[in-house]
Amino acid sequence: MGTKQTGPGDISTGTRIKHIGTAMVSNLVHRVTGEEGRDRNGAAYVLEQSDVEALIENWPAAPREAARQTMRQYGPPNLGDPVRLTWYRNGPWKRTEITADEIAHNFPAPHTDFITNWIDYDVPIEKFSELARYDGSCLLDRTAGEAGARCDSEAANMITLNLMHEIVTSKRTVDEAREKYAEQISAYMLGREAKYAERLLFEPPRGDTVDLDEAMISSAMAEQMGRKAADVASGEQER
Repeated sequence: MGTKQTGPGDISTGTRIKHIGTAMVSNLVHRVTGEEGRDRNGAAYVLEQSDVEALIENWPAAPREAARQTMRQYGPPNLGDPVRLTWYRNGPWKRTEITADEIAHNFPAPHTDFITNWIDYDVPIEKFSELARYDGSCLLDRTAGEAGARCDSEAANMITLNLMHEIVTSKRTVDEAREKYAEQISAYMLGREAKYAERLLFEPPRGDTVDLDEAMISSAMAEQMGRKAADVASGEQER
């Protein structure tokens, strides 16, 4: 006999209202205190290196070595569990994540993705489609106001974000950026000068990049409340 599957449809109406109410209060607190988009990340905590080694002992070779390289460069992570390590405010990054899970990726050459570097960055909406064509591992979070790059090394992610910035500022087209990426990662691997891989060539903002969007639920909620009242009046059982 299979296990009963549950999901959002099984949550009671009272619990649904409680959840959205709690989230709305939290939104108000953030707006009053001016803390939109800030990490509550426990960055004051740092794991012991011996504990990290125990966590990554059975990881695949590539992410395990990336975790060790990142520790050599920035020290132990702030957070860790058997599948993910997280550093906050390490070097130029808002956040660095390394996962045991690998994602296959063929651009610019076959490899796997497992390290992600994030920065605060406000990407204009009209540039999202261009960046999606540029590199599927260029990650954009409009609400949080973040841009990230996920690849197999910090250097590759430097290239991704430097060229992302040039696409956003219309310095390069998507095709030009893809060609430049292949050139720079090849130069870096061969020990030649590759400035796009060595540092961020722009100064990322620190906060003030969130996009709160706009509230539209008031009229929709009023309409649904009217329909709910009609349901109750007609004798339909309340969920």
